[in-house]
Order: sequence, then C-alpha cells, then structure tokens
Amino acid sequence: MIYQSGTLSDDLNTLPKLPAWITSGRAETFESVAFRSGSALTVLDALISDPTHGMPVKLLANRLALSAATASSKLEGRLAREADIRDAYYLTPRGEARGPDGDLLAFWRDATRIKLTGRGWLSEVADLVHRNFEGEIAVCLVAGTIRAKTHGLLAGCVAVMRAVLEVDDRAERVACLLSDIVVAQALNWTSVVPFTAQKLTKAMLRDLVADVQGAELNVQKRLLECVEDTIRQSCDFATRATALQAIAPKLRSKGSEVAVGLFLSEDAVAPSTMLSPLIQGSTTSMTDRAARRFCDRLVELGVARELTGRATFRLYGIAP
Repeated sequence: MIYQSGTLSDDLNTLPKLPAWITSGRAETFESVAFRSGSALTVLDALISDPTHGMPVKLLANRLALSAATASSKLEGRLAREADIRDAYYLTPRGEARGPDGDLLAFWRDATRIKLTGRGWLSEVADLVHRNFEGEIAVCLVAGTIRAKTHGLLAGCVAVMRAVLEVDDRAERVACLLSDIVVAQALNWTSVVPFTAQKLTKAMLRDLVADVQGAELNVQKRLLECVEDTIRQSCDFATRATALQAIAPKLRSKGSEVAVGLFLSEDAVAPSTMLSPLIQGSTTSMTDRAARRFCDRLVELGVARELTGRATFRLYGIAP
C-alpha cells in the first residue's frame, strides 16, 4: 500500500489529545475509571477511525503487537526481552522455526489481521488460540460484552479476562486477546488493536480470578493507563508519518515510494529481506545495496532510526 500525502494530517495541532483533567489526577474508584476511560477511548477511537488524522493504523497495530508479545511473555513466565522477540521474528530465515519468542509475536500480528466484520472471524480466533478453547470463546466474549454495556468498557475487558482465566489460568494471552476484541467490537473497529496486555502482571490476574478485594479496580486502572499510552503513541506515529511523507520527494532511489509505504506499516524493516530483492508486498525490486542506502538515508534525514545498535543484521523503523 502506498500512502499519499492527502491521507496524512496537514496540521498536527488538530490531532485529538487527552484533556488535561484526565492526565492530571488518578482514578481511584470504579466511577472515576469509567468516566475517564470513556473520554480517553473517545480520543483513541477518533485517532484510529478518522483517516484525516493521518495516524498509520497498521504501523500502530504492529508496534502494539510487539508490546503485547513482550507483556504476555512476562505473564507466561518467560520474560523475553522486546529486542529478542523482535529479532526472533524478523531475522529468522523464511521457512525456519522462529522459536517461542518469534511465534509469540506472530500470534499477536496474526490477531491484528483478523477482520472482525467477516462471517468467519470467530473461527479465525479459534484457529489462533487452538481449537481446545474454541467452545469457550463466544461464551467469554458474551460475558465481556454484557458487562461492558452495564458497567463500562473496561469492566467488560475485566469480565472477559476473568471468564477466560477461570477456564484456564495459564491462558493469559487468550484473555488479553479477547479483551482487545471486546474493545474493538464496542468501538466498531474492523480489526484488533492489541493494547490491553501491556501493563498487566501475573499477580494482578491471579488476584482477579481469586476475587481478591480491590483486584478488579486495580486491573481497570492499569487498562486506563494502557489507553492513555496508546493515545500518546498514536499521536507520535501521526507526527512521524507526516515527517516521513514530507521528505519522500527527496528520496530518488528506485522504489522509494513503495518503500516509504512499508515503513508506514511495519515497525521494523530488515533491508536485506523486506526491501530486497523485492519490496515486501509488492513487485518492485531493490538491490541489497540500494536497500541499505535507502535506510541509511532515512536515518540521515531524521525520519527513521536503526533499532538494534548492531553493525550487521540491522533493523530500521520510524517508531520509537
């Protein structure tokens, strides 16, 4: 997909932002969490749903998939670093096993590609989480949806997490995925934006299932923080996307327009495999040398950065 300048915000000052009264204090009760989260989710929905704001939704989803993979690795007791998860996914040669870290990122990236408007999306979710959970998915989602309608969207997220973990207390990634689906459906998003796992801990989820006093409020407050962080990331991505699009005419290499589109959808780009010999998702060719020079040029122009700090096997992206 090639991003045209008309799809990017011409005035970043018009981007929806969190009101100061949301960020200036802490939510201490269910009522205050519901009130603040309603306002925050309205801002996030505007950034994601309105293309005139120029926020690259696919880039955001892929970056959040990496964050969700890192968070769920901790929830599952593996404690893999973000950099290791990213390397396992992007640097494993095609056809070879990525290992558990790469597979975890693949899980979350696959989740973002499920179209929630299609007929068979529940079956796709079941395929992703394995068929032994298939019969519980719809039941858990109904529990979350009903709770969201009566007590607020974050309460719905908590309800679906609890429902999943009562079936299997080791299904943390499934609990977080279904929580993300509850949000997406409530806001009429066509696909999953995986943000609810980012700030949760194993102890929080354990207390939630055990019905420890204050556990549900603690989880809701963390989810509110996740919404706020996602808004900040979205605004940052819109800014970075606008900067990249502004310098695009200065890029003279063959295929640069298509390559810019890739940087606006992928949070990490490996020059030797994703730009060469063909730019990923296209039929446009680029030599290995041209690919490396193209990435270095983006860094020189201040619109991208090298992500690994290595001299070889480098990855580049516009996301922080």
